Amino acid sequence: MSSSGNEAEEGSRPAGSTRTLALTVCSAAIGGTFQYGYNISIINAPTSYIQSFINDTYMDRWETPLDIPQVTLVWTLIVSAFSLGGLLGALLAGPMAVRFGRKLSLLLNNSFLLVGAVFVLTCKVARSFEMIILARFLVGINCGVSMNIQPMYFGESAPIHLRGAVAFSSAVFTAFGIFMGQVVGLTELLGSEPLWPYLLVSNALPAFIQLATLPWFPESPRYLLIDRGDKEACVRALGRLRGGKVPVLEMEEMLQEQQMSAALKSGLSAPAKTPWSLFKDRDLRAQLGIVMTASSAMMLCGNDSIYFYASYIFLEAGIPPEKIQYITIGTGASEFIASILSNLLIERVGRRFLLIGGYSLMVCWIVVFTVALTLQSQGVAGMQYLSMACVFAYILSFGLGPAGVTGILPAEIFDQTSRPAAYMVAGSLMWLSLFLMGMLLPFIVNGLGNYCFLPFLVVCLVSAVVLGLTMPETKGKTLAQITAEFDRKKGKAMRVDEPEQHPLGEASSNNTLADNPESDHKTD
Repeated sequence: MSSSGNEAEEGSRPAGSTRTLALTVCSAAIGGTFQYGYNISIINAPTSYIQSFINDTYMDRWETPLDIPQVTLVWTLIVSAFSLGGLLGALLAGPMAVRFGRKLSLLLNNSFLLVGAVFVLTCKVARSFEMIILARFLVGINCGVSMNIQPMYFGESAPIHLRGAVAFSSAVFTAFGIFMGQVVGLTELLGSEPLWPYLLVSNALPAFIQLATLPWFPESPRYLLIDRGDKEACVRALGRLRGGKVPVLEMEEMLQEQQMSAALKSGLSAPAKTPWSLFKDRDLRAQLGIVMTASSAMMLCGNDSIYFYASYIFLEAGIPPEKIQYITIGTGASEFIASILSNLLIERVGRRFLLIGGYSLMVCWIVVFTVALTLQSQGVAGMQYLSMACVFAYILSFGLGPAGVTGILPAEIFDQTSRPAAYMVAGSLMWLSLFLMGMLLPFIVNGLGNYCFLPFLVVCLVSAVVLGLTMPETKGKTLAQITAEFDRKKGKAMRVDEPEQHPLGEASSNNTLADNPESDHKTD
């Protein structure tokens, strides 16, 4: 077919070429990273009601109330159970992704959340606060699995010129989940004392939406080809995701990666690596170091502590206590807006700029925030409003870069056999860091007072410097080109044997293998 013919055909079906991909993203994310944001948000509104339920339940059993520190301890267990479940989920994600595939793993993952919802619904009848702890642990497993597998699924399903934007949508849905959790948690909706169990089980609705929709969409083409060795299924899935046509250069790039992966073993596929084998592989240490730094910094940078401090700052700014819940929604909306803006920018300015720039801006805001808190404690007029502005600026900076770029990195800098293990390492560090933040934050706040954000300044500054020195730009590059860039940094410059005359993303619309059979609507 001539070039002009291809251009005419491309112009006649612009929506079809991305519609299936967009719907796949929405279906996977609504039961994936949306759940993470939603579940860390909805637990805030019913805090006092759950603490009362803990005390009342204990009183019914032993006819004596719990002391305030004991109630706080049980509440801490409920909060920490989510992080511990997330850690277990991150460890399960790699084996699940290899054994069941990306799509089926996301579907099976809903079972953890739905069992947890049953526990919450029946905890009042059973008079058991322990069921809430178990439910939050199961919800954490669900979020730990989805936070690892969903970005992997997106990175492997998107064309190279949309890879960053599609993968970044995970962060958009996380921020959207935080925002929706804040809205649903309003006292006028489900945030009242009689309705708090229904608030906690409202996470079942996104799970049901995913179970009803995701089976209709394709599996990751790379998983089908490289892990399962099923080229036919790969071609069908790729055709559906690209609007009926299979791009020649994209298919060739996947076949090249398959050959690289199979070099260690005769047959169609190579065995998936384990986290331990990643640590032992000298050629992957630079990539692993970048992922470990970015994943740890994402949770240790203080963004969650900003949310913690927000209510106090808004109260000091003169906002009535009963109105603070509405202002707090603005913090979730800020991160949501920032993630959308970053999604639009990532394929223009690149991952490196957004990640390093985000941490650099956060360093600046911490300095201003610390000065404002110090002057505010000394009675300087107007400092509470500067503190309030810093809250929104810090959250916006986090949403613009670290919140989304971090999840993309393992999908872009590791090959198919290393990717699940890389996500296991990244996810484990993320959830461990979240757990440590939950445990240490009260001591940091009490011990350092107005200077409690200085440790986060160190984390952001070190992360910006380390990533600036070690991380190459991955925008618009194939895995072979990215690997060559790492080799060049290590002084082992390797020649990449692939077409140079046009970017892969542009060629993918004008070079096709075969039409996707219209009669094939079944899931691969």
